[in-house]
Amino acid sequence: MAIAFDASQDSTFARDRLSGAARTSVIDRWIYVFTAASFIAIVLTGFIPDSLGKIAAIHAGQRPPFPPVLHIHAVLMGSFLLLLLGQTVLVATGKRDLHKRVGIAAAVLVPVIVITGLVLVPTIYHGVWNAAQAAPAPTKQELQAVLPILEDILLAQIRIGLVFSILMWIALRSRKKDPGVHKRLMFLAVAAALPAAIDRIDWLPTTFPNSLVATDLYMVLAVSPMLIWDLVRNRGLHRAYLIWASLFLPVTAVVYALWDTPWWHATARHIMGV
Repeated sequence: MAIAFDASQDSTFARDRLSGAARTSVIDRWIYVFTAASFIAIVLTGFIPDSLGKIAAIHAGQRPPFPPVLHIHAVLMGSFLLLLLGQTVLVATGKRDLHKRVGIAAAVLVPVIVITGLVLVPTIYHGVWNAAQAAPAPTKQELQAVLPILEDILLAQIRIGLVFSILMWIALRSRKKDPGVHKRLMFLAVAAALPAAIDRIDWLPTTFPNSLVATDLYMVLAVSPMLIWDLVRNRGLHRAYLIWASLFLPVTAVVYALWDTPWWHATARHIMGV
């Protein structure tokens, strides 16, 4: 399985190239490079200040060290973002054969990213839970106040796991028969994981932790360059967005309905075995 944003097989691209619309052809190729680069910028903006603050707290003895699985997951996700950027650059510069060969790495990275995510979520929760049980009274109250937030975040993490996994599976299976769906779903799958970075950008106006409404709007904003270009370019909504919506919207409706409800908090603790 390889990541293959083969624009030459996209009928809309081919029509523009044959018509000699040079500017349109350039945007067709480079809009995905821009979007991939913007994803990396969002992740760095969210995670670097947050990580530096947490590292300082670790050195001050105010929190335990990061679990090893967190480092592994971060390296894997960072590698995938760089792969996504590199693949778009290869297509934009006409190196499609190399793009297809390099893209085989996605078949390895995607399942390992999902597996490490599944390990990371309970590891973080149990770390806070255990610390809350052993901490002195003032610190214990602070940590106990964090637990309901982590339980709500679990809903968002479940959504990420489902949407990312399913869209990636469809995208990789579509790489040869429908490159147009493939390249768009690759981005929409990664966008589903952006809330992890967006919620760490503390200068953004937000509704978190009360709800994910603002976070989801920022996520849609992150994919808006390629979405708007598609609407302008094709004068319609590409079916890749309909595939995304048919999965993302129902899952999101469930997340919103369960968010911060007593039933969910009890269920989350049952899932975590505490």
